[in-house]
Amino acid sequence: MKPFLKNIEKKSLILASASPRRQELLRGLELDFTVKALDIDEHVPADIPAEYVAAHLSKLKSESYPDTLKEDEILITSDTVVIENGHILGKPQSEQEAFDMLKSLSGAVHTVMTAVTFRDHKRSVTLEDQAEVTFRFLEEEEIWHYIREYKPFDKAGAYGIQEWIGFIGIQSIQGSYFTVMGFPLHLVYEQLKKWT
Repeated sequence: MKPFLKNIEKKSLILASASPRRQELLRGLELDFTVKALDIDEHVPADIPAEYVAAHLSKLKSESYPDTLKEDEILITSDTVVIENGHILGKPQSEQEAFDMLKSLSGAVHTVMTAVTFRDHKRSVTLEDQAEVTFRFLEEEEIWHYIREYKPFDKAGAYGIQEWIGFIGIQSIQGSYFTVMGFPLHLVYEQLKKWT
């Protein structure tokens, strides 16, 4: 174990996420962890402002974890939302909905917020990060190509920054690339470094 992470060398990390992207990113920190995906109702009360939804869902996922955490376990949950003009763009349920989302993001700036909750047997901490993403104008044929080839139905806002649409469409990002991808690694790393 690296000396700068010695405080968690005897901890067991549990990533409660089915997202292959979050799993890939956490592996990139050279940490061992177990994946235990959760299936929860992600309904959000209408009175919660869009900028608080990622934190709300991240905490909800943590609280919904069915097992009692042991003293050496740290549970990690996360959620990402795409916000356009104060409205949340969730995961599209159809090709047409995905097209409408991407069409609305075309040539515009939107916000991506990701929250991560860390919990052990005695405490819980939720951190948030946000980034501003600018898309160039996307042609309709480009949008349809992405939807039909990449099927982004498991992605907030109907796109993955690490996929073709991100390569050809994103002009600029203010903030962390990994926050847009769904897991702000700098925050995760810093929190784990100081976890006691």
